[in-house]
Amino acid sequence: MQLRELKVGCFGGGTGLPSVLGGLKTNPWLNVNAIVTMFDSGGSSGALRDQLGVLPPGDILKCTLALARNESEARRVLLARLPTLEQHERLAGHTGGNLLLSMMERHSGDFLAAVDGLRALLGCVGRVWPASVEQASVCARYGDGTTTSGEVQVDELQIEGRLVREVWLDPVPHIHPAVAEAIPGFDAAIIGPGSFFTSLLPPLLVAGMREALASMKGPILLVANLLTEGRGMNGFTAGDAVRWISRVIGRDVDVLLVNRSRPEPETLARYAAEHKHPLPLGDVPSCCEVVEGEFWDGEIARHSRRRLSYAIWGVLARRLLH
Repeated sequence: MQLRELKVGCFGGGTGLPSVLGGLKTNPWLNVNAIVTMFDSGGSSGALRDQLGVLPPGDILKCTLALARNESEARRVLLARLPTLEQHERLAGHTGGNLLLSMMERHSGDFLAAVDGLRALLGCVGRVWPASVEQASVCARYGDGTTTSGEVQVDELQIEGRLVREVWLDPVPHIHPAVAEAIPGFDAAIIGPGSFFTSLLPPLLVAGMREALASMKGPILLVANLLTEGRGMNGFTAGDAVRWISRVIGRDVDVLLVNRSRPEPETLARYAAEHKHPLPLGDVPSCCEVVEGEFWDGEIARHSRRRLSYAIWGVLARRLLH
């Protein structure tokens, strides 16, 4: 085996992508890059988008913090929410990091410059890119023919029990030129974990992303979620996730990493009360290698950073290093 640095692109958002980034950044043989969804419509990010006309900063902020030199301290400071201030009520409830990134964007007039500035302040070990810097909303069509718009609304109706049949972005945003230039140079792409329809699919749906991924020669890895996400995903499997992703990006998913461990019954019962159940493997396309591992090792449904990063490195080393 000839060791060399591998450049990987990690796609997604929410709480899942930072877990992958935080694990991979400790590997000295990996150059880690995040391609992040920019279509959040809820919480602090959605409010700042509406109030200031800026891009929603939340997902980018979390990924940047995951790559910070001192992640725990950076998270403690920049994820703290501002209290209600009599003369500044509009600032209440926002995280310090969201406000900082939004102010840097307004000052520079360039969101990517703002992200790079924050990266420099935090001493990040990798790059963080927005999939696009054009405003758009996540839209979905359900099995009963109804449609809805907005990340929050798409999630809510799916959780309530509506089966998602189609997801798209409106208006269709274009891939950021820096991202389009970087992706062909990646040795591999890692997608997930994260909310499937509102964190994983959106960054892959921007115009030009399919072409960029088609020009990347390395493998596509999909990290399957630990749980389904409400009534609307009853019967959904990891195999279904592979097929959805493959259709969107126009090429096969090469490797599926899926959890095989189960937490205590009390933990499963708590999630079952929310209609969330362990994601079954299902029927996986024959072209996709399945790598199973014990990635869930706590009371919270979150992948173990250490276990997942080692598994990803094992796959990449076997496929790319000779």
